Amino acid sequence: MTISDVARKVGLQASAIRYYEQIGLLPPAERISGQRRYDTTAIYRLSVIQHARKLGFTLEEVRELFFGFGFDTGGFRAVPRASERWRAMSAKKLAELDTLVKEIGVMRRLLRRMIDRCHCETLDQCGKGIFRSGMSSVKTQGVGLRRRR
Repeated sequence: MTISDVARKVGLQASAIRYYEQIGLLPPAERISGQRRYDTTAIYRLSVIQHARKLGFTLEEVRELFFGFGFDTGGFRAVPRASERWRAMSAKKLAELDTLVKEIGVMRRLLRRMIDRCHCETLDQCGKGIFRSGMSSVKTQGVGLRRRR
């Protein structure tokens, strides 16, 4: 199949397929008369990549899913089954999402508090109120908010 055939079947742009090939998530395609030619395994691999991306996995996590799960068993590298890799990655992602949900809850409470309590005329008044209320001890980290200890 040509790259346009694969792109159409999996719903990706050809540029995304070339990028996945370039970063090693998709094995290099065979070339016939200078054109990339893919077999059905490319469609399956791209389906896994797309599914993982929809579930919130980064490309680096997808790389780990494909390549980073070996462990030493007395001199050779054994690779866990795909289902075991998915379970391990999913458990890790769920823990991250649980943390994000908690951080979003803190952000929502702070925003509601600001909406309810802010009646400032200037940002200087606002800053004074934030400083006095102790909210200045809240800092952003990543996408969430955490209190300093």
